[in-house]
Amino acid sequence: MTAPVGILLAAGNASRFGAPKLLHPMPDGVAVGVAAACAMREVMQDTIAVVWPGDRALVDAFTQIGLQVVENPRAEEGMASSLVAGINASADAGGWLIALADMPWTQPATVAALAERLNQGASMVAPVHQGRRGHPVGFSACWREALQELRGDRGARDLMANHPHELELLPTGDVGVLLDVDHPSDLYR
Repeated sequence: MTAPVGILLAAGNASRFGAPKLLHPMPDGVAVGVAAACAMREVMQDTIAVVWPGDRALVDAFTQIGLQVVENPRAEEGMASSLVAGINASADAGGWLIALADMPWTQPATVAALAERLNQGASMVAPVHQGRRGHPVGFSACWREALQELRGDRGARDLMANHPHELELLPTGDVGVLLDVDHPSDLYR
């Protein structure tokens, strides 16, 4: 079996932010999406970023740090369509670790711990910080068909909710698994 592949979902419309947020600089000057991508890329050598069609700036940013980029022609259908695009681009993977590009504070050590659980045979895995489930989330290859059938803007949330006995919760001290950027003020947490 092949190793799990990282999927970075980066095709959102940033409606609450009011502008394209993934290339917006954080206080340290690194763009939001690039920070999230670097945490994945440091651990997951095979990482795919799924972007809005024609988003050349994101394609260039992600390509420069070594990610494969897939443009999702159905991005307006919601997050699930981007997840499906990433799964379809890596259908022979041994599983997937799915991250959100607007979560720039997730630590590479957390990504590594989740990837290791997938490598060791976890069916589904998600981080938990102080009792709250976060991201990234991982799925073994046995969930390929179920993931490919997802629709809407909920991603794989319902899949995890409908199979709680399959979901391994990995405790972490990394608060970054809970923190996303929805508004400009979120950049200064």
